Amino acid sequence: MHVIGTVGLPGSGKGEAATVAREDGIPVVTMGDVVRQETADRGLDPAKDHGTVAQALREENGPAAIAERSLPMIEDRLETHETVLVDGIRSDVEVDVFEDEFGDAFTLVSIEAPFEVRAERIDDRGRDASAAEGGEDLAARDERERGFGMDDAMERADVVVENTDSLEAFHDRIRSLIRGTDDEKRAEAEADP
Repeated sequence: MHVIGTVGLPGSGKGEAATVAREDGIPVVTMGDVVRQETADRGLDPAKDHGTVAQALREENGPAAIAERSLPMIEDRLETHETVLVDGIRSDVEVDVFEDEFGDAFTLVSIEAPFEVRAERIDDRGRDASAAEGGEDLAARDERERGFGMDDAMERADVVVENTDSLEAFHDRIRSLIRGTDDEKRAEAEADP
């Protein structure tokens, strides 16, 4: 069993890392899906109210609320897969939830890129930063994410991936990381009969 969590500011490449995992047959639990579902359950527009609902969930149920709601989804996928990728950890409190639940089987990967690079990526993929998250521009989104404790989570990463090269180079790095982790875990399991 292995759970890989990704943390990073908007546009850093978390979604691309999830794409690589899916291509390798690794299930992905997206913490944003928890928020989108709650937004829909509240009768709100996920495109406009995502950030507001994420903040409300944490205020109403504590800072670990979204991570705690994702645990059953992760455990469900671990029943049929050796590895699961958790996309979109936002705080050190969420890191605590996963470390408490999975111990040494949890690896936190921080995906990082400078603001200008992230802004250009968001612009290039046709997602207007101001429309993507409730009318917030990228700087406001960064500020909100940092308010959740993202900087503290990123500092706790087991692995840092600088995503400043080509998309292909980033995919190769993530694929190598995922496969290397799988190979490492498999070798440990074979060594302990």
